[in-house]
Amino acid sequence: MNSSSLALYIHWPFCLAKCPYCDFNSHVRERIPSERFVAALRKELAHEAARLGRRSLTSIFFGGGTPSLMPPEGVAALISDARTLFDADPNIEITLEANPTSVEVGRLQGFRDAGVNRVSLGVQSLRDDALKMLGREHSAGQAVQALEMARRIFPRVTFDLIYARPGQSREDWRAELAQALDLVADHVSLYQLTIEGGTKFEGLFRQGKLVLPDEELAAALYDDTTDVAAGHGLSAYEVSNYAVPGAESRHNLTYWRYGDYLGIGAGAHGRLTLDGQLLATRRHRAPEIWAEKVEQTGSGETSADPLDRLDRSREMLLMGLRLAEGVPSTAFEARTGCAFADALDGDVLQLCLEEGYLRRLSRGGLVATPSGRMRLEAILPRLVL
Repeated sequence: MNSSSLALYIHWPFCLAKCPYCDFNSHVRERIPSERFVAALRKELAHEAARLGRRSLTSIFFGGGTPSLMPPEGVAALISDARTLFDADPNIEITLEANPTSVEVGRLQGFRDAGVNRVSLGVQSLRDDALKMLGREHSAGQAVQALEMARRIFPRVTFDLIYARPGQSREDWRAELAQALDLVADHVSLYQLTIEGGTKFEGLFRQGKLVLPDEELAAALYDDTTDVAAGHGLSAYEVSNYAVPGAESRHNLTYWRYGDYLGIGAGAHGRLTLDGQLLATRRHRAPEIWAEKVEQTGSGETSADPLDRLDRSREMLLMGLRLAEGVPSTAFEARTGCAFADALDGDVLQLCLEEGYLRRLSRGGLVATPSGRMRLEAILPRLVL
């Protein structure tokens, strides 16, 4: 298993408000104890570095929650610690998620000065009615201003949009996406609205008060997404992520290619190779309990479970088949210790090949076709043992 390089995920669990579609580990507090939580993150990072040794650090990602609510000096301290504790790649990618509210946009220059070289803006829509429905705290005008400011400050900018919203037409989505790509056009994450368990939207959906586009319209919207992005020079390198060549998210590619990554902060997950074993790590989800554990022991970790050959095979296929590049057999066998034949249902695989949902790579391995990537949620549970 390749354990020479490492990606670092830093979770900031606090938000100004809880979005009705969100099932992430995010929490609203009247007052955010930033000083305490930055100190706990730094302590946990140092604890993990002592355990892992001097890995080559290829990326840092501040996610959440809303990490742009962190003080820039806290971000700077964590980046400095990471560079000191690990061997930072000369081209390290350092991403921070931000929302387009005026409070957070005002901190963008501070984050750039702290060492962030890529910002990811949670735009979600350029339509005020949709932003209200999605429970966002910013307006479409603020989103445009934030994108324009981010492009002036950061060498790399990406943003999120949510489509397949209730009542959304194909024509309006194409116009909205084109408008957004005219503002920032090297990377974008485009997600179909889905109903996640435990969210406010789940309750509305069950009551029939929230109606999503039917399967046929959702598929057409996906095709429109690919078409408009291609017109701006972006291709889908992953199911929901589009980029011009060379602008792909290096950090997220670590997840999808099933590399090692360290996750710190409340609720963060990780995949770490230690003593020849790949471990699935997890931190306590409750922010205050996590912080207390770190203050007492140096770590908020609640589990570090070894993954056997089939666990590794299942995870690598579930992640890797989302990529346009697919899963090469050499990388798969080196990372999992399994051959493809041992990890897949042969009958389902044959059917997927015949239907054109999957194809074999020329040098061995598998890749999902564009039509197959649209159906992965249905295919993968049946395909992977």
